[in-house]
Amino acid sequence: MLRYTGLRFGLFVVSFVVIWGLVRLRVLPAGLGDSNYLWVLLLALVVSGLLSFVLLRGAREKASVQISRRVDQAKQAWDTKAGDEDAADDAARSA
Repeated sequence: MLRYTGLRFGLFVVSFVVIWGLVRLRVLPAGLGDSNYLWVLLLALVVSGLLSFVLLRGAREKASVQISRRVDQAKQAWDTKAGDEDAADDAARSA
């Protein structure tokens, strides 16, 4: 999970730097007035999101498997605790 987050962040940073360079070289249009950095930030978010959807598919699937495994373990622990409480409650009522 941490690997996927790092890869996403790295892809965003690279996208930001590339887009900022293209705006400075006037290949891409600058924002309106003083909104240049906001324009670059928003464009980098969109571009890095699209690129991560395509390029980081394997890492995203591995992170998804890890998350679902943790959720399943938490559900099992919850069910075990609920069963223990039910057994203790039944024993207290029958006594």
